[in-house]
Amino acid sequence: MDATGPLAAVLSAVAGVAGVAGVADPLPPPVDSQVDYQIGVAYAPPPGTTVVVRDWFSAEPLDAGYSICYVNAFQTEDEDAAVDRPDERSNWPQELVLTALGDDPQWGGEYLVDISTRAKRAMALEHVRPMVDTCRDKGFDAVEYDNLDSWMRFDGTEVAGRVPFGRADAVAYAEQLTDHAHSVGLAVGQKNAIELGVDESLDVIGFDFAVVEECGAYDECEDYVEVFGDHLLVVEYTDEGFATACDSVGPEVSVVRRDVLVTGPGTDSYVYDSC
Repeated sequence: MDATGPLAAVLSAVAGVAGVAGVADPLPPPVDSQVDYQIGVAYAPPPGTTVVVRDWFSAEPLDAGYSICYVNAFQTEDEDAAVDRPDERSNWPQELVLTALGDDPQWGGEYLVDISTRAKRAMALEHVRPMVDTCRDKGFDAVEYDNLDSWMRFDGTEVAGRVPFGRADAVAYAEQLTDHAHSVGLAVGQKNAIELGVDESLDVIGFDFAVVEECGAYDECEDYVEVFGDHLLVVEYTDEGFATACDSVGPEVSVVRRDVLVTGPGTDSYVYDSC
């Protein structure tokens, strides 16, 4: 019998559910592994490295090991004349790019994505979805969505009151992003934002692990351990922060020291260490 009309719609829906149900539960990175954070440029990691974080667009996963795909889901990437990336400011739906606020005061060239309404969150998810699917297609094991804390990025500036969304909007959008990644078999790492805590990070959004920048520098590493246990990857950009993180949580979780521009070997700025 030829399935058309309403019957075809029902069969399609059932097939879709079956396809999602057939995806294996994604696993977080192995705990206390040697990690390299390579979101700037991918390169052959130091010997002993079993976990890497690499950019979704320009990099491939490790041939052997656990690979986390970096996606800037809450802000735009800066314009790059050398490539045409879907996550650049000019390629995002322009009604979502909050150019009137100016670029991120902590990371120039990036602009906040407006997630203030259900419709805008749906539009943002639709733009990011192909990036996540690319992570899956390339063979990555997990994804980290950067700038989860964008609702706080302009705190203390003269335009802070003009940011049109807040914490609840970020949580709702993060939940959608995580649901999609899980549906295609990718684990999801929370990026920073310890303010969320157990209820929102685990119970509502469903993060599987965390990727944390400078918790040693800001004395927050043990706060993240309270939420994620040893499912934690720590990235430090100063010697002091690295030493603090190694002393406080290094015996149980992955800690790496990188240069803030996350450059590769052979450049004057390149820094790498682990504990």
